[in-house]
This record gives sequence, C-alpha cells and structure tokens, in this order.
Amino acid sequence: MSKSLTAAERVAIARHPQRPNICDYIDGLFTDFFEQRGDRLCGEDAAILGGVALYHGRPVTVIGTRKGKTLEENLQCNFGMPNPEGYRKALRLMRQAEKFRRPILTFIDTSGAYPGLEAEERGQGEAIARNLYEMSRLSVPVIAVVTGEGNSGGALALGVANRVLMLENAVYAILSPEGFASILWKDSARSAEACELMKLTAPDLLSLGVIDDIVPEPEGGAHTASAVVMRQLDRAISRHLAELDKLSGKALAAARYQKFRQMGAAAPDKEEL
Repeated sequence: MSKSLTAAERVAIARHPQRPNICDYIDGLFTDFFEQRGDRLCGEDAAILGGVALYHGRPVTVIGTRKGKTLEENLQCNFGMPNPEGYRKALRLMRQAEKFRRPILTFIDTSGAYPGLEAEERGQGEAIARNLYEMSRLSVPVIAVVTGEGNSGGALALGVANRVLMLENAVYAILSPEGFASILWKDSARSAEACELMKLTAPDLLSLGVIDDIVPEPEGGAHTASAVVMRQLDRAISRHLAELDKLSGKALAAARYQKFRQMGAAAPDKEEL
C-alpha cells in the first residue's frame, strides 16, 4: 500500500475518468444482475444503478452511484450526481432486500447529490435524510464501498453500513476540496491545501475509525489494472460478509446504529470517571 502520495494526488486519482465505475464492479464481482428502475413516485434517475444479482451464487442487492467514462455517458447520468428519485429508488431496493433477507452492497462514487433547484423542489434533502434513517434500521448485512469520490450527504445516503470499505486512492469527505477552500478561505485555488486539512484519504479515515478496511490498488490507481482491484475487493467483501452473517438481524441494526453514533464522540475525561 503506497504511502508516498499526497492527499491532492489521491483526489486526482479518485477522479480519473477511466477509473472503474459501478458497471465495471457489477460485471467483475456479480452474475445474473437484474436492474430495477424507478422510485415508484416520480421517475427514473440514471445517476444511481441498482438491482438484484448473485454474489458467489448468493442473492444480494447491489446499488451504486453511476458515473460515465465519456462526456456522453456522464451527461446521461448527470455526472454521478443523483436526484431525489435516485435515492428513493435506492431506498425501494433496500426495503425489498430487507423483505427477502438479501445482503445489501453499495458502491459510492459521487461528487455529491445534485444541488439544482428542481431537485430541491422534489425533496432532495428529505430523500437523503430518509435514507439515513431507514438504513440505520435495516436488519440485513450492509456493506458500503467508496470506490472513487464520496462527498457530502450524496455519498452518505448510501453509506450507513455495518462495514465501510474504501479503495486505497478513494476519498470520503463532507464536501469537495474546492468547496471546502471556497468556504474557508474564499479561494478554491487552495484546494490542494484543503485536501491535507480535510483528512479525506483512506489511511486518514481508517485511523479515525470512520471506515473499516482499505482495499489496495495497483500503482497508478485502479484503472491501471482493474482485474487486480476486483480480486482484492472480492476478498474484502467476502471476509466482511462472512463476519456479518454471524450476527442476528437485531444485532446488525444495533451495531450499525452505534457505529455511527460513536463517530466523533470525545473520550470522557479521566477525572470524570
């Protein structure tokens, strides 16, 4: 695992246009994928891809934010920025997984939820909040994988999981480094400096307890040898899923809830003990 890259360099790798996306992971890790579309309320959102598949012969629900590798593909899926319909579709599939006792695997790669006026009018904030609430209560195993960028509530809406994994050069943060620099210093050009302050890399987040495991990448990034990344990720998912299978549904929900409640909590002062 490389430790020589700066945070800004990892951000650049995470954003590489040829980096594997949700379609690649579905092809590389699953069989018999059956896509399900629509939120049954408003419409279909191509920025989130989801459905049922077999993982080593076992039925699972797979959901991921979708980016393209060309301009045309990115335009079709809104550059990986979901609308509320996408999050409601994801929630529909999670509820279905709960009903049929299927593990849920989510793949996160988004610069954030779409911030447009139309999305806000259709309840973007409520859709994200609803996912956070509902995911915290699920009684089936949930594993989230940050494969590229994982920014803001747009990423967290698929990230309330029992296990959160990150590819080595993925990033996970409250917003983009450019947005952070614009807010803090009124200067988006200081984004490289923001990258270091934000602690958004996989090693940083593992040490802080925000994520649970790092999946190694080949030198240069996942796009240089995607088959290698698929094997590494397959091993990690299998290992964590086997551990979660030992827990009851009630224990899974309780552990997931406590995991997120404890993030950022300060240790009690010794004098108070």
